[in-house]
Formats: sequence, C-alpha cells, structure tokens
Amino acid sequence: MISSVDLQRITTLIFDIDGTLTDGKVAYGESGDVIKFFDIGDLHWLKLALRAGLKVGILSGRHDFANDRMIADVKLSFALQGAKDKAAGFEQLLRENNLTAGECLCVGDDVVDMPMLRRAGIGVAVANAAPELDEVASFRTTAPGGGGAAAEIVRMVLKEKNLFDQIMERYRR
Repeated sequence: MISSVDLQRITTLIFDIDGTLTDGKVAYGESGDVIKFFDIGDLHWLKLALRAGLKVGILSGRHDFANDRMIADVKLSFALQGAKDKAAGFEQLLRENNLTAGECLCVGDDVVDMPMLRRAGIGVAVANAAPELDEVASFRTTAPGGGGAAAEIVRMVLKEKNLFDQIMERYRR
C-alpha cells in the first residue's frame, strides 16, 4: 500500500490510454479512423489535476487520431505515443520533462505497462487490469479503466496533497 508521504512526493501523473483512460475497446470507422470512448468524468478530473498544478501526461503504445484529439482537448502536459517499449518510453519522458521516477505516479492496465509501474514512485493498476500488474502496482483502483479510475486517482492525490478543497472551491460557491 502507499503512504501519505509517498503521495506528497507526486508531481506528475502518467497514464496509459487504451484500457486505462478508455475501456480498451477499439472500433474502426469506414475511413479507417480509430474510434474510442473516453470517460468524460475522467477527462474532467485530469483537467482539475492540471489546474491544481500537477503535470499530467500519457505514455501509450498506440498513436492515432483519437488519442491526439483527447490530448489536445485536455491540454495535457506531455504525451508519448507509439511507445512499444514502455520502459524506454518512460525513461524518455523523464529526460524530456526533467522529471525523476520517484515524483511520478503511473497508471496502466496490462503487462506492457509493468516496466513503467515498477520504475515509478507509485504504480497503479486499474480495477480491471491484468492480474500480473499486482506484482508491481502499489494498489489497484476500485473503478475500471475508462470508467472512473482516473478520477479516483486524481481525487486521492489532490486530497493527500491538500489541494482538493482549493480545486473544489469554484464548484461549491
């Protein structure tokens, strides 16, 4: 399990996309476009994390227009797509964004995400992640990927960093 001290060190949230920010299903349109469904609540909480001063990015093995569109809409801090080797991709993100592994919380759903979860300060498996992720994840969310897991993580981090009430103030007026 993770401690409050561990969460205090977190400055950056890094998410896989397929199966983590989506339910993992992919459809192809007539023109070959990839169609995915992102949970709007998850995306809103990513924006709230950004508003609170956290860095939020993605590390995905796929690169497609649906990902590009979500990244632009949310205005993520950084994104690395097409990273088939998540260990190398994670190291690249650390270098390019002047980060340390210990300040990153990484979220994934399948075995390809194990290297980044193992290396991160905190590794998180979504509720419906492959069971093998329990070997490297600090914990498993109660909500599934693409169905509230990202919102659950952001809430937890904001509360532990005493940023939650500040972010909620505009909604409580």
